Amino acid sequence: MRIVAGSARGRALQGPKPTSRHIRPTADRVRETLFNVLGQWLEGQAVLDLYAGTGALGLEALSRGAGRAVLVDSDREAQALCRQNTDTLGFSSQVELLCLPVARAVEQLGQKGLSFELIFADPPYAVRGVEGVLEQVARSKLLTPGGMLVVEHDKREVAPGSHEGLERVDQRKFGDTVASFYRNP
Repeated sequence: MRIVAGSARGRALQGPKPTSRHIRPTADRVRETLFNVLGQWLEGQAVLDLYAGTGALGLEALSRGAGRAVLVDSDREAQALCRQNTDTLGFSSQVELLCLPVARAVEQLGQKGLSFELIFADPPYAVRGVEGVLEQVARSKLLTPGGMLVVEHDKREVAPGSHEGLERVDQRKFGDTVASFYRNP
């Protein structure tokens, strides 16, 4: 796994242990396509990476010019990987790691009045979490007007066309993985 583009282009990211069943990193080619859809450069944007795993999505955004990133994961191995990758890439001053379940983190961030132009969510496929993520993000008001939410999910899970004002504007398939893009009007 490597950073695909930007200031840290080509730099390696530490991945999960081969025995890890809880962390499923977003493949380089999938990340590249996601950012092709989103736009290559994210000048100064605030990014939230839910179910961060290795932190690859949030760190890729920072490499492409995002101003700050909040990485959220409750798994200890994922937290260690996020810290290690953040430190290795030199993004520590731009990253906040929340070691909480996603629902609690979203609630806390919403209570603080924070907002993000870009939110990534990659819930465990077994959870069938698309609707839950859409509900949490819509209720929390974390996504700025015009902001984008990208949810990765299993191809067998149907992502709704809209949910409480969030409109699906694109969807890309990569084998068993689907990325659904939602815009906050």
